[in-house]
Formats: sequence, C-alpha cells, structure tokens
Amino acid sequence: MTAVTCRVAPPGPAPTMGPVPRWAEWAAQATLWCVLPSGIWRILFGLGLPAGFTGSLDPDNASRWWLLYVIALTVVSEAFAFLTIGLVRPWGEVAPRWMPFIGGRAIRPWAAIVPASLGALALTALWTPLLGVGWGSDPDPEMPQGAKAVILWACYVPLVAWGPLLAAVTVAYAIRRRRHG
Repeated sequence: MTAVTCRVAPPGPAPTMGPVPRWAEWAAQATLWCVLPSGIWRILFGLGLPAGFTGSLDPDNASRWWLLYVIALTVVSEAFAFLTIGLVRPWGEVAPRWMPFIGGRAIRPWAAIVPASLGALALTALWTPLLGVGWGSDPDPEMPQGAKAVILWACYVPLVAWGPLLAAVTVAYAIRRRRHG
C-alpha cells in the first residue's frame, strides 16, 4: 500500500505580493484603535451621557437627528480607519471578487497611494491642533471642565496619531508595491 500526501494551503488570507513589515501591520491595526475611543464617547454623548457641555453645546438642545448623526459619523470614521488595513492585506492589491465592476482585478498602486496620502495629510491637519486645545488661560465656558474634560481629551487625543500612522503604512505599501508589483 502506498501513502499519498496531500498539501493543504495554510489557513488564512492569501499572501500579499511582497512581505509586509511587522511594524506596518501593527500601525494599520493601530488606526482602528485610534478612532475607537472617540467613536464610543461620541455615541454615549449622543445617547445623552452628561458630558459637561452647557449652553448651545448641550445635547439636550440638539435635534432628534443628533443621535443618528453621531452614529453615522462614528461608522464612517471606523470605515475609513478600516481601509488602512487594506494597505497591508491582499484585498488592497486585488479587489475581492464580490465587489461589483472591479472584483478580481488588480488595484493600481496609485489608486490606493494617492487617496491614502491625501487622507493622511487631511487627518494630520485636522487632528494635530487638538494638542493645543484647552491649554489657554481662557477656556470656553460651554466646554466640559474638570474630569469630564479629561475624559473627552483622552478619548479624542488618539486621533492625533491617525494621520501619521496612515502616512507610514502608505509609504510601506508604496515601497512594497514598487518592489513586488
């Protein structure tokens, strides 16, 4: 009797066209974690969490659509952060088959590099000024004060890292695609 060996592909996604640096994988995953705290805070705020806002910023003065708005904003933010994962996964090189019109086709490197680079610049410009907020001598009286301000700041300051992380992962993607197709 003869033994037959069968090679089975290892479980998991197909490999990328070139090796992904471990730091790039971690940085891509970190983008999701940078966006999550602000999203959770925003949804809790939309549900009526007493976050310390007063006057025109008080959620009690907001319309009924406020909760839908903050949920939609959170979902869109997380979706954009999730796209960073595509820069370290095969679906950032070849579109998944289930996608209409482009499924199974190779993604041109510039089709990912240009939007990711513009996104990294926009996110850096948007969130870096957050580091200077609240340090002045005349804070906005309608903004949260004390512990509530610290919680708000702690939930939003990770967004400062989103742009630079996306930029680093984009550079790694560009280098990998240039070397390996």
